[in-house]
Amino acid sequence: MAMRTSVVEMVGPTKFLATGYSGAKLLFHNPAEGEAREGPSPFESVVLAAGGCTAFDVVEILRKKREPVESFRIELESSRAKGPPAVLETLHLTYVLKGPTKAANVARAIELSLEKYCSVNIMLKLAGVRVTTSFRIEPA
Repeated sequence: MAMRTSVVEMVGPTKFLATGYSGAKLLFHNPAEGEAREGPSPFESVVLAAGGCTAFDVVEILRKKREPVESFRIELESSRAKGPPAVLETLHLTYVLKGPTKAANVARAIELSLEKYCSVNIMLKLAGVRVTTSFRIEPA
């Protein structure tokens, strides 16, 4: 596979603009005290990427199983090691859905995402992060 090129460029003392190989942009920001946050920290973006990656997978798998998804969100809880390096130690993802009728299909979609498709969560697990999940189907 060809190498992909991305760039992270300083745009202020506490801000870096990342431009991905697709052209998408993301502002990383570690604000100084009293400064309003304008974007996630690099660490926070890893946690968010784990949620985004599996969200796409789970919704697509449920769609293929003809399970309706009226609404979907993932609540992410994470913990860091006392650093440095303050690495990610645990990540719990709670999937909250409205629409699906078969809990077994939701459980299987999550399992497939985390074991086969979601490269972000698979990388985190290979790095030693304890990734756990739960889900709930809310009434429509």
